[in-house]
Amino acid sequence: MRPPGGGTARPRGHGCPAGREASERPAMRHGQARAAASVRVPEREGLVWGCESKPARLSDNEKQRAWNQSMESFRQPSMQGPEEPAPEDRGLRPQRMAEMIGQRAVYERLEIAIDAARKRSEPLGHILLDGPPGLGKTTFAMCIPAELGTTLQIASGAALAAPKDLLPYLTNAAEGSVLFIDEIHRLPIAVEEFLYPAMEDFRIDITLGDGVAARTINMPLKPFTLVGATTRPGLISAPMRDRFVIREHLDYYSPAELAEIIRRSAAKLDMPMDDATADEIARRSRGTPRLANNRLRWIRDYSTSRAERRLDVEIARVALAMQGIDEMGLDGFDRKYLDTIQRVFAGGPVGVEAIAHTMSAAPDTLEDDVEPFLLRCELVIRTPRGRKITPKGEEHLGTTPATRGRLF
Repeated sequence: MRPPGGGTARPRGHGCPAGREASERPAMRHGQARAAASVRVPEREGLVWGCESKPARLSDNEKQRAWNQSMESFRQPSMQGPEEPAPEDRGLRPQRMAEMIGQRAVYERLEIAIDAARKRSEPLGHILLDGPPGLGKTTFAMCIPAELGTTLQIASGAALAAPKDLLPYLTNAAEGSVLFIDEIHRLPIAVEEFLYPAMEDFRIDITLGDGVAARTINMPLKPFTLVGATTRPGLISAPMRDRFVIREHLDYYSPAELAEIIRRSAAKLDMPMDDATADEIARRSRGTPRLANNRLRWIRDYSTSRAERRLDVEIARVALAMQGIDEMGLDGFDRKYLDTIQRVFAGGPVGVEAIAHTMSAAPDTLEDDVEPFLLRCELVIRTPRGRKITPKGEEHLGTTPATRGRLF
């Protein structure tokens, strides 16, 4: 049928945006149609979206290709990491348990458990690792899947606020795989109780609906191994602790073990290192491999910037002195803590809150970050009346009880 004014009648759907949108909607997927509602697609060559000009006749494949090209910038993430992340941290961390230095008793017990699980073709029992920060709990957790030849999932206790946050990790776990939860003591009670049947019977109970219409689905899981790491095992409930088959405590490293770690890390960082320099850094690292590697990185920076990449004992001492680290590994804040007890409170005893107010610090900071190392080194003691500096602490500060001042 021809229009009264002559010409050719255009079918509906090709002359106005509304009709054309209705004709093209089936060609788009549901997700793309929803994105098109909030994203304006620019005009492209051969694809005109206005009513004033006659649009080109495109096939369905050409329409899809044009749409994909126009949406390419929308799909790109706003932030992209480097193609190859710096491998320094990964390089310093051992990849297999045989490469680890120190913690030999823990290593031998875990090696027996892993070897037995491999020979029986069974999943390894759940493991709880506790100890101060920086001693290798995460390293053990990452080496265990490598020894078993299985996959690893990593989660944080603070991020698992509800059972629904844990559900993807459990349902995606492959048979014999390892789920590592760092800072597991920060799990809420509801998440802990949700884990109980998953750890014991490898199943979870999911409730659908509300009220009288609610129903429970029992979902089986593939057998997996849960590895938990914590710096405060006392905050984990007793039912949760009892469900771990293997419990290991990691202790501080000896200076000889730290020196060996420093020599190995220096070789990986392409640094010159002699035994005397390694021993000097080890003595100032508080028995912690993480601190030893941090000290080593700082000395490398100092050597590159100020010493033309040379390194010896004197250069290491000067570099550590710039950070305020003395021969025992104490930093400026540790010495300020000792000096406050000695100078202001006449050596103690004094409560931690009084010390914190005097130093303008939080009591939790002193109890968690400062006092553990000072107590271990016998520089201070805790008494029922408060903290008190020891003769060894006074000697480290260069004073004696006879020469120190009194508050009153």
